[in-house]
Parts: sequence; C-alpha cells; structure tokens
Amino acid sequence: MAETQEVDDDIKALKEQFLNVEFDEVTFEIDSDRVAQYAVACGETAAKFTDPSDADFQAPPTFVSTLVGRRNYPDNFPDLGGMGMDAGKSVEWMAPIRGGTTVTGKSHLHDIYTKTGRSGRMVFLVTRMELFDEAGTHVANADTRAVIREKPRG
Repeated sequence: MAETQEVDDDIKALKEQFLNVEFDEVTFEIDSDRVAQYAVACGETAAKFTDPSDADFQAPPTFVSTLVGRRNYPDNFPDLGGMGMDAGKSVEWMAPIRGGTTVTGKSHLHDIYTKTGRSGRMVFLVTRMELFDEAGTHVANADTRAVIREKPRG
C-alpha cells in the first residue's frame, strides 16, 4: 500500500509542476499541395480536401496530427526511465484550416496518468498542441500520447 501511495504522489507532483504550462510555440505555413497530397493519401475524395482550386479548399481535420513542435516535454521534465512508446494521437477540430495560411501551435502537457498492467506501471503523457489561425481563432487541438513502461523495481 505504501508503494501505491508513493506512486500516486510522484504523479501528483508531476501534474502540479508541469500540467497546462506552455513550453513550445511554433508557426506552420500550410502548403496547399501538401494538404491535398495528405488528403489523397488518406483516401479522401471530396474536392474541398483534395483540390486546391476548390472554393472551400481546406485541410482534412486529421491533417493537424502531422504538425510537430520543436519539443516534446517542458524543460526540466524528469526522465521517467523505462521504455517510451507512441500511444496514439487524437484531434479536436474546431474550424477550417486553409491552404496558404499560417497557424501557430502552442504546446503544453495536458494530462499525466497511470495504468497498471501485467508488466507493471505505465505512465501516459498527453502533450496537447493548440492551433490558432492568423486571426487568433482556436482552430484545433492535436493531442499526442506517449506511454512509458517503467522498469520493474527490484
């Protein structure tokens, strides 16, 4: 029981120190040809996603998952040890992102949580990039999850 409390305390401390603190800001030029190529590669057929000359041309909602910041974690974020793995991506789409525009991505740790499996504790880190268009409109959130399978304590 004491080990469980210690585990809970270390995650609580990480949350208190690192959650919702912006640690990266990047601008992206949205290239219409790249958007169209992405849409076609994903099997999209609607002209508004595949044809830059379409009057309503825009990036498919999942396009923002291809945008990557400069850093994955804040400065001074501790090395949790163990093996890190990609645990998935998710997108919350709010407004169209048009080719030929610039969007700004601002990243922060959105969540830190644990699960315990047969191989021990796994720590999940959710990095959220909030994306804003040139007018400052919040157009999307792109979450990237990483999981770290901790080394067994011995």
